Amino acid sequence: MSAMSVRSAAIWAIASQYASFAIQFAASVVLARWYIDPAELGLFSIAFAAITLIAFLQDFGVARYISGERDLTPEKIQGAFTLSITVAWAVAFAAILLAWPVSWFYAEPRLFPLALVIACSYLLVPLAIVPQALCQRRMDFKSNTMIEVGAALANAAVALTLAMRGMGALALAWGAFAQQAARMLVSQWRAGFMLPWPMHLKGTSPILAIGGTNTVQSVCGSITARAPELLIGRIIDEAAVGLFARASGLALQLRLLVSGAVTGVFYPAFRKVRDEGQPLGPPYLRVTAAYTGITWPAMAGIAVLAAPLIELLYGPRWLGAAPLLAWIAMSQLCYVAVPLNGDLPLLLGRMRELVRFNLYDTAASVLFLALAAPFGLVWVAASRVAHGLFWMALYAPFLKRLLGFSWRDLLAVYGKSLLATLAAVGPLLASYALWAGPTDAGFIQLGAGVLGGVLCWLIVLALIRHPLLDEIIAIVGAALDRIGMRPGRLARR
Repeated sequence: MSAMSVRSAAIWAIASQYASFAIQFAASVVLARWYIDPAELGLFSIAFAAITLIAFLQDFGVARYISGERDLTPEKIQGAFTLSITVAWAVAFAAILLAWPVSWFYAEPRLFPLALVIACSYLLVPLAIVPQALCQRRMDFKSNTMIEVGAALANAAVALTLAMRGMGALALAWGAFAQQAARMLVSQWRAGFMLPWPMHLKGTSPILAIGGTNTVQSVCGSITARAPELLIGRIIDEAAVGLFARASGLALQLRLLVSGAVTGVFYPAFRKVRDEGQPLGPPYLRVTAAYTGITWPAMAGIAVLAAPLIELLYGPRWLGAAPLLAWIAMSQLCYVAVPLNGDLPLLLGRMRELVRFNLYDTAASVLFLALAAPFGLVWVAASRVAHGLFWMALYAPFLKRLLGFSWRDLLAVYGKSLLATLAAVGPLLASYALWAGPTDAGFIQLGAGVLGGVLCWLIVLALIRHPLLDEIIAIVGAALDRIGMRPGRLARR
């Protein structure tokens, strides 16, 4: 596996993530400040959570099969496409039939059109699964960037246009529909408009094996991700769902902005390491160092900035989301501490064990939620930290057995990342103690604290020789090479 090819793919993946984030983030700020209130967002979140609870089954492991298959022939691709269409449309029709029961369960007629529009958008998904997976397999993240940015633009444009016309939560639903339509069109264009024809299911038994595991994994992940909103909507009200969705959505967006871009790069990269017969432990520790070294400081910083960040971005009516954001951001530290926990076991054929761990994980998540919900929203958010700690304790030993790294090496990575995290949030915490608290802090104080935190973070990375620093230097160098601006090159001209 060429380190340069992985870094080049990572640059495109990061560009895709940042561009998509900028579009979605700007749209969410405009919508929240002027057009969508917490109750409207809550309605959309309930409908979206209910539909995606089963819609996540659409992939059925097809994307992972295409990315990980050793000998992928055109016949295998066509079989995978046929299976993808068959399963995904069955799931989409089931989601459509779910729209009315969701409205009935919550005794809210406005949920029916929202759920119906969201469910119909999933009829378009299977036409994008195989084309996009082929882009990832050949590490063509330029095409992937075009797909994700096009989808984000379509969502933002439609949602904003309809929200300005007073359509409220329905504007968000049609934005989600437009996003899937754009993803399908752009991915088809980049793949040369491929279709599942002639249709056949020969040679798809390996996908069925992966699909069974992927189905359990998708159900478990979907329940873990969507249960809070569904439970809050039933026990409290739509406005509470809106506040929780705003906090969890912002935390997840910012986490994906920081580290989520390269997740799709690592799966095919680890496939190459596996196929070459090299040990997976050392590269996994480097990946873990990169994830924790950059995501831990970012998420801790968001927790420290929660109150001013929410007020600055969304306005005073969303301030109830600030304590939720602090807890949810802290929980993200746990969820990135054991990266690729679902991908690598599949890649190495340990599907049965992975299913068992997924079930334990989901049961714990629901249990923590059920115990916390009667005490209110803040307790629900805090329960995510408790679940995150359980999640780490569950998956870290599993990955250790699978990949062969040592506890000493893993704890050394965690220790260095923790020092970098403390350095990053130190200036902000000091400013709260010596200047003004988080609710009274002005833009100059916050800006100085953030810039000071970034500087301290970089200094500590260098002092403790954190592996992330080498990756940052290599990626920046590769990016400068691409545009012909590496200092050495400029000096020779």
